[in-house]
Amino acid sequence: MTRNLTVRRIRAAAGLASLAAALALSACSGSSDSGQAKGKGGAGGPGGGGPTTVGYVVVQPTAVPTISELPGRTVAYESSQVRPQITGVIQKRFFTEGALVKRGQPLYQIDPSLYRAAANQAQANVANAQATFAAAKIRADRYKPLAEMEAISAQDYTDAVAQQRQAAAQIGVNSAQLDSARVNLRFTTVPAPITGRIGRSLFTVGALVSATQTDPLATIQQLDPMFVDIQQSSTNLLALRRALAAGGAAPARAEVTLKLEDGSDYGLKGTVEFAEVVVDQSTGTVTLRARFPNPQGLLLPGMFVRAEFAQSILKYAFLVPQPAISRDAKGNATLFVVGANGKAEQRNIKADRTQGAYWVVTDGLKPGEKIITQGLANLRPGAQIRAVPANAPQPVKAPSPEEMKKQSGGGQGKAG
Repeated sequence: MTRNLTVRRIRAAAGLASLAAALALSACSGSSDSGQAKGKGGAGGPGGGGPTTVGYVVVQPTAVPTISELPGRTVAYESSQVRPQITGVIQKRFFTEGALVKRGQPLYQIDPSLYRAAANQAQANVANAQATFAAAKIRADRYKPLAEMEAISAQDYTDAVAQQRQAAAQIGVNSAQLDSARVNLRFTTVPAPITGRIGRSLFTVGALVSATQTDPLATIQQLDPMFVDIQQSSTNLLALRRALAAGGAAPARAEVTLKLEDGSDYGLKGTVEFAEVVVDQSTGTVTLRARFPNPQGLLLPGMFVRAEFAQSILKYAFLVPQPAISRDAKGNATLFVVGANGKAEQRNIKADRTQGAYWVVTDGLKPGEKIITQGLANLRPGAQIRAVPANAPQPVKAPSPEEMKKQSGGGQGKAG
């Protein structure tokens, strides 16, 4: 009995302890939920929506050059093929391939034996003709007084004079043949026709060459200065000429800069020499030729380059930073300006090209207008705005005591 009573007492005490623990846990949970509710109530509250702060720039009209970037190819300033003028076997070569040669410098020696012999023969023929002429002249001079005295027939004198004239003419024929033989003899030495850098030799010593062959002996190119042939579409050239004729643009001095094949800038500047007067039917382009100095030989014939130059100057245009302009669904350019009533005003403009970090606006703006360039993310037409100069530093104010109390109270509610 005593043992059973003790067991029942122990179980009752354990049950009371469990009940007390459950009540305490419930009370703690209720207190925590109440604290969280208070914390949410302290931190929340309706927020007031003020005007959107935007940054603006003031634009003024200016003269803007029309910059064109067009593809082009480099062309040698002078190019000449070294060709033989006679037929013969090459005996010597006097130059090093790739070297700089001067105009008139000997390049090849062709066997002169046959041409020297022909020149000697022609010279002998001239001497023979001169001797024949001398004899014919003496005879005609002797027959003249005899014919006057009628000691000989007039026909004999006439024949003597004719022979003298034939001998004089033969001297002229033989002299011309001598000149031709001497020219051919001179052609046995092949000179450089221009000054420039010579390429590889296509014929070696011992090769037979002729004046009618297809391939040249070598090619010489003058690389300083260098030409660049620029291709511009005929449509753009027509628009440029119309703008110049209408007076909206003025011609600019065509100073050209180059970008090389690797994207780097060619340090020296060139000038446009002329423009073709014929449109290429296959490409629809007009060729402009620019001249560049090339003292270091960096430009080589046939290189692909991009030329940038000003073809004209717009007399009245606005330069607007690129972030300020966007395009609608139809591709029209739009921007926001600061309205007179402190609201954002959307404006349609005409901006057909860029120049550096700016759009070139030719229509839709007035001098002195404030163009919004910052704070455009959620800006809508007619929205109330607070306009400040672009990139202006905004003052940072210390929180007021009421704000500090609200922050402190909200933080305690959350902590409780």
